[in-house]
Amino acid sequence: MDELNALFGGFAVALSAYHIMLMVIGITLGVVIGVLPGLGGANGVAILLPLTFSMPPTSAIILLTSIYWGALFGGAITSILFNIPGEPWSVATTFDGHPMAQNGKADEALVGAFTASFVGAIFAVCLITFLAPVVAKFALKFGPAEFFAVQFLTFASFIGMGRGSAFKTVASMCLGFALASVGLDGVTGTLRMTFGQDELLNGFKFLVAVIGLFGIGEILCSMEDGLKFNGATAKLRMDAVIRTWKQLPGMWLTFLRSCIVGCWMGITPGGATPASFMGYGIAKRLSKRGDNFGKGELEGVVAPETAAHAAGTAALLPMLTLGIPGSPTAAVLLGGLLIWGLQPGPLLFVEQPDFVWGLIASMYLGNVVGLIMVLTCVPFFAAILRVPFSIIAPAIVFVCAIGAFTVNNAMFDVWLMLAFGVLGYLFNKLRYPLPPLVLALVLGDQAESSFRQAMLVSQGNVGVFWSNWLCGGIMTLGLVMAFWPALQALRVKLSGNGAVARAA
Repeated sequence: MDELNALFGGFAVALSAYHIMLMVIGITLGVVIGVLPGLGGANGVAILLPLTFSMPPTSAIILLTSIYWGALFGGAITSILFNIPGEPWSVATTFDGHPMAQNGKADEALVGAFTASFVGAIFAVCLITFLAPVVAKFALKFGPAEFFAVQFLTFASFIGMGRGSAFKTVASMCLGFALASVGLDGVTGTLRMTFGQDELLNGFKFLVAVIGLFGIGEILCSMEDGLKFNGATAKLRMDAVIRTWKQLPGMWLTFLRSCIVGCWMGITPGGATPASFMGYGIAKRLSKRGDNFGKGELEGVVAPETAAHAAGTAALLPMLTLGIPGSPTAAVLLGGLLIWGLQPGPLLFVEQPDFVWGLIASMYLGNVVGLIMVLTCVPFFAAILRVPFSIIAPAIVFVCAIGAFTVNNAMFDVWLMLAFGVLGYLFNKLRYPLPPLVLALVLGDQAESSFRQAMLVSQGNVGVFWSNWLCGGIMTLGLVMAFWPALQALRVKLSGNGAVARAA
């Protein structure tokens, strides 16, 4: 009941005319960002974050999360109509979405994708509503050792649950730690790796780095690919909407499975992309129509979209309750909270209840507004892809430069943004993951502070991280996750040697 009363108070905050207007603006911008393959949810939020500096924190977070919801919806449009994933997690949507469009069922595929996105997001928001206060109260018992254990588990999860090379993940993370350590040491007051540059006394500005890594880096890759947009036209007919909605209740098991998979992958930093592939794979294996997947099956659109949106929304739960982002976009939002003077974590629910519950209420409203907008404005958003990319790319670079300059009103930050953009481009070309770098850049200082505080309290005894069942359990799980790729490789090697021995 306490959660429901607080949620009603949040609706009183979110239902103001000003906040509804911000939702509409944010979702419109987000859908445009999701439609354009050179951008994405994290990129758009990072680029537009400077616009919120003069806004109250509640209004700012409502605008930015609405951009995120819009980007989540928008990624499906290009996947279905043009076979171009607007977002990484939309790749699985192309498997059945584009064949449906080619078969003249683009409107049914779009309705199914938008409705599945809405269901996945609402399921995750309900989870946040009732689980976040419980996690926050539990986290009030945390000390420096427990916080470091949680942060260590977050870093280790990227290693253990990553789909790519563990070595590349660790290398990306280490570079993020190195960048996070630049500047004035908060404990000893000594300078670290400033190389005589006064502008680096406070370290690398998170916002400048993220705009460069995501915005400029993605644009450079897109320019190299020479994107040309060709695809089907889109028109949503009311009879197609009703016909599709009549089919969806029969897929309730697929919805439920994908929601659970998505929420799990969002809370643990698995991410929306693996969640979408996992949701698609499970549905294909367990569905009665699994043999038809890949040929234009509506259930093949519903499963990945539900999982991706559940994961993208659930990633905000650990960010709000523990200060641990579960996705790149959550990491950008975490940086925004710190810029606005708010400290994410369990005390946020005590010190800023209007902010927290206004945000949670806006998640419900934002997804409702987003569903209505995308169902009515698909032809307009699809027409954006008719604009030449040679016009879109310079406009995005210009917006990125303005965003970087407004951080400190200094050209140094613009040059720094371009340097990070080249770094992001190189990471994409060499297939090094960016999320671990961003995570380390955001949490590096906090993890270092927690570790050093724990060491001071224990007088240098590392056993403090196993001093109680909670901290010890989290640290042990983190170690297992960190060494999981090595354990898997060892198991494969042993099984291979056993097979050779049996053959001999």
